[in-house]
Amino acid sequence: MQPITKTDLKLPLIHRGKVREMYNYDNDKILMVATDRISAFDVVFNEGIPYKGAVLSTLSKFWFEKTKHILPNHVISTQIPPTLPSYLQGRAMIVKKAKPLKIEVIVRGYLTGSGFKDYQKTGSVCGIKLPPGMKNGDKLPEPIFTPSTKATEGHDINISEKEAEEIIGKEELQFVKKKCLELYKFGHDYLLPKGLILADTKFEFGELPDGSMILIDEVLTPDSSRYWSKDKYDEGKLESMDKQYLRNYLETLDWGKTYPPPTLPKEVVDNVSNLYLKVYKQITGEEFKR
Repeated sequence: MQPITKTDLKLPLIHRGKVREMYNYDNDKILMVATDRISAFDVVFNEGIPYKGAVLSTLSKFWFEKTKHILPNHVISTQIPPTLPSYLQGRAMIVKKAKPLKIEVIVRGYLTGSGFKDYQKTGSVCGIKLPPGMKNGDKLPEPIFTPSTKATEGHDINISEKEAEEIIGKEELQFVKKKCLELYKFGHDYLLPKGLILADTKFEFGELPDGSMILIDEVLTPDSSRYWSKDKYDEGKLESMDKQYLRNYLETLDWGKTYPPPTLPKEVVDNVSNLYLKVYKQITGEEFKR
């Protein structure tokens, strides 16, 4: 399958992100398309990953359906009208217009990544004190909620809950924190019997015109989450089942993590594609319909 790295629809383009493209649809709705682009270290690569966008959209649909009892979401329909190109089927959805929250929200259940680096320096993660002597990959005593800024360019910066309160308001933050922890716990407990550990994940929230908060963007995908193989974890190894595979490969290169990106070998592209397809099957119990 030829990857789709860019769309050019006869609709008003609202935003072209690292992976998703948003079009104004029917005045009060958005057509959200997941392309096959992939980014790492805030750099978008030239090579597309076959099936990636469709896997992200279909998995998000799966999780949005599973979690709507915790928090409503922005999905209106995943059926694409016949007036739009057929290649959008499976990789696009029609969603409600919502005002995105001005912070990123991450829930961490395990100590790893930037959280582990923070802990090594300070004994804390985003200002939350943790027990001494913890190692990379250790399960945290309780999942923690760690907000960050939402950078339009470059890296998001971890902030304290107090700082997040100043950006979005105290009541809003408490609501978002409660829902994030519920969503993480639901995802973690669902995935464990499937052989996956949800180490951490990012959630995006939006506000509707009536002031109610909903879940937007994507949810519990291999782009927005850190999954580990449970079997390997039980053996004391951290085997990534997500985009971390690409980051690990890039760390072996002599590259400054800035534009222009290096060329991704076909083997790496194929491995990422196969990994996303494998994760899809592990989570849903079904082969991805190519």
